[in-house]
Amino acid sequence: MSAMKFCCSVLFVWFVGTAFAQEPAVFEEPVNGPKIVFSEDRHEFGDIIQGDVIEHVFEFTNSGNAPLVLQDVKTTCGCTVPEWPRTPLAPGATAELKVKFNSAGKIGIQNKVITIISNATNQTSRVMIVTNVNPKS
Repeated sequence: MSAMKFCCSVLFVWFVGTAFAQEPAVFEEPVNGPKIVFSEDRHEFGDIIQGDVIEHVFEFTNSGNAPLVLQDVKTTCGCTVPEWPRTPLAPGATAELKVKFNSAGKIGIQNKVITIISNATNQTSRVMIVTNVNPKS
């Protein structure tokens, strides 16, 4: 009988412990300054044909409390051309980074990284486009 009481006591303690267990509260420090947040950091086009020019728009938001300025946007090769807003983006506002990729002279899997340099608290951000370039028939 005492073994049964012990088991019941252990189960009771376990049940009470798990019933009242909570995830620790996670508090994000408020951002003092601009902060760039992309809705996605990678876009996959799938298969394309060599010579195709494709484009994608990456949407981003300034989730900080000061105007965001994109100072430069760099790509890994001349086949990838970015277009970005040159004016400050107000806190809470959303804008777009358009990226065009010209697959002429390319073949196989292409991973193109676009580096965004800004005045944000997270100064350098990266997004990527991925595609598989198939040869012309």
